[in-house]
Amino acid sequence: MLSRELYDNYTAILREELVPAMGCTEPIAIAYAAAKARAALNEELTGLHVSCSGNIIKNVKGVIVPNSGNQKGIEAAAILGAVGGNESKELEVIAGADDNARTLTRKLVSQKFCDVSLAEDVPNLFIEVQAIGRSHKALVRIENYHTNITLIKRDENILLENNNHDNHEIKQESHADKNLMKLSTILDYANELDINDVKEILDRQIEYNSRISQEGLDNKWGARVGKTILENWGSDVRACACARAAAGSDARMSGCPLPVIINSGSGNQGITVTMPVIQYSESWHLSREKLYRALAVSNLVSIYIKHYIGSLSAFCGAVSAASGAGAAITYMAGGDYASVGRTITNTLANVGGIVCDGAKPSCAAKIASSVHAAILAHYMSMSDKEFKGGEGFVEDDPEETIKNMGYIGKIGMKETDKEILNVMINRVDVDSCL
Repeated sequence: MLSRELYDNYTAILREELVPAMGCTEPIAIAYAAAKARAALNEELTGLHVSCSGNIIKNVKGVIVPNSGNQKGIEAAAILGAVGGNESKELEVIAGADDNARTLTRKLVSQKFCDVSLAEDVPNLFIEVQAIGRSHKALVRIENYHTNITLIKRDENILLENNNHDNHEIKQESHADKNLMKLSTILDYANELDINDVKEILDRQIEYNSRISQEGLDNKWGARVGKTILENWGSDVRACACARAAAGSDARMSGCPLPVIINSGSGNQGITVTMPVIQYSESWHLSREKLYRALAVSNLVSIYIKHYIGSLSAFCGAVSAASGAGAAITYMAGGDYASVGRTITNTLANVGGIVCDGAKPSCAAKIASSVHAAILAHYMSMSDKEFKGGEGFVEDDPEETIKNMGYIGKIGMKETDKEILNVMINRVDVDSCL
């Protein structure tokens, strides 16, 4: 039986992680910082300067800022946050932006109202926005987590400072400890869960993420990956699971303003841990209670894998999220610890090498591929088939396989991450290197 400490820790993780966000999380975080800087400035705004890490640039460059009228980029996100954002709404900061704010944003972008620079030797997730007025300047800094403000100052007056950091690893104020997570206790938690402890947040996840998935299927968002799957693969449970996950990303990456419930700081990952599990639950006619327990597995497995890697890296988070979804499908099928572990191992061994080259419409295809791999991994596991320890980075113990994947994603892919950014912002002559 799970200890009370571990039970409460898992509940706290779900409560802290499963929060709403509107649109791609990185441009929203920029908009949030800009709105906070404007509020701290407290006078007429005459300009903005944004300095951010390569991973933020990578994840904002190709995605439409939600509620912006199809505007893209860091400048649009920052200006819309500053002129039309409500800083108290955090990751829904620009949900209330109106036509006047959108028109003004477009005008100010064309006037070079905001300039952007690359911040070097900072955490992977780093945003600094300086709001410039006629007499004063205000600065807001976010590090490591999308809402983790570590510094607010007006001129030289510090209004807020969080010095709780070591080598740029600033920990958000939290009641949860992800270092206590293990696959075995995640399954214990799901089995022993008092549904009332998480019903509200899981109901919201089901509602929000199902809505944006359906929007992606019903309308012409992005490259229509989800719709293409249904039109060409048929409509069995496997195709629908891939399509419903991809469709949510189709909409989200192309500026749909509907909010999603995130996982590991990512809306795409939130959609991926949700929709395949819902699809299998519906197709297998399972109870709502079983769905809740399976979503607990899906969310926590994804968070568990991703916490070894960090918020942003060259590792595609769709893979960890799909591993969570596959684990939950195996759990719903009656799988035990060994079979759930096989599903995770089989998924990571297959698609663990997918790289992240920023947020954009092709994320939907990466989600579809990852979910497809997780579904294959599930059916292999239920037939007692698995990739064996010693094959590549796979170990006999799934916990060790997860740690190996974490090491590869966090340490091994550091240089990959840098070179992806160099290619994306044209800092390297590719032809001369080939």
